[in-house]
Amino acid sequence: MNLLALLSREVETLVERAGRGVVAVEHGGGAGAGIFLGEGRVLTNAHVVRGSGAPIVRETGGRGLPATLVGRDPATDLALLRIADLDEAPLALATARVRVGALVVAIGNPLRFERSVSLGVVSAVDRTLRAARVRMEGLIQHDAAINPGNSGGPLLDAEGAVVGVNTARVPWADGIGFAVPGTTAGWVVGELLRHGVVRRRRLGIVAQGVALGPREAARTGRERAVRIAEVRGGTPAQRAGLKAGDLLLDAANLPISSVVDLHRALVEGAPESAGLCVLRDGRRVSLEVSLPRGRAA
Repeated sequence: MNLLALLSREVETLVERAGRGVVAVEHGGGAGAGIFLGEGRVLTNAHVVRGSGAPIVRETGGRGLPATLVGRDPATDLALLRIADLDEAPLALATARVRVGALVVAIGNPLRFERSVSLGVVSAVDRTLRAARVRMEGLIQHDAAINPGNSGGPLLDAEGAVVGVNTARVPWADGIGFAVPGTTAGWVVGELLRHGVVRRRRLGIVAQGVALGPREAARTGRERAVRIAEVRGGTPAQRAGLKAGDLLLDAANLPISSVVDLHRALVEGAPESAGLCVLRDGRRVSLEVSLPRGRAA
């Protein structure tokens, strides 16, 4: 069997195995897709279930079941639903970051064509996208075809793990789609299950993830970090000694490459305070910051 035929067989097997974990999600007049995680939990996009009223989850065979909204997180465009009776095979969220060049499969319900499959590659990671009033960081860019109705559906790797949740596309271009990483979805789901919302910490900074130049990358051993553009007065960041221009490398002993990583580190790893490591004027500086709850970094 030649390599092309072998690849085709592998994709067929993956889709057959994973397809039953993809459901249709209907809300109001709109429709999208969802990922069955098991134990009555369905992950989808926040914008798919925006507004009032109960969403409907439609399983294989077309049976529609009412679902309850556990919680939404517009900052990552993720939402979690709970459903009492769903006879589907669950999918698992990836625990490792996907790499550029990896083959990926998207499954969803574009234009209500249920469980449509497309194949592509990861074009880039850590992309930033402005959507409505939200700036989304750390996204996966890929070229698997997605269209309206793919929102909330999985982006799968070659092992069938959910490496991303498809969330947006560039409407005037071909082959430019975006997905929220499965690693991001993992901690957001945990927060929604425990609290119904994502409880973010407020540092009081304006910042964004940036790719490091060769010199900074050599100094830090990192390809990306978070650049602080502004430190607001009277905030935990100012009291901790953070400064505009600092490169944030670690928070709560976790490496930071995007603002999403920063939120995760401060939510999961720091109940009252957190150690920060920044690069300032070419040298590493260690700081300690106290952490009140808040909405933004």
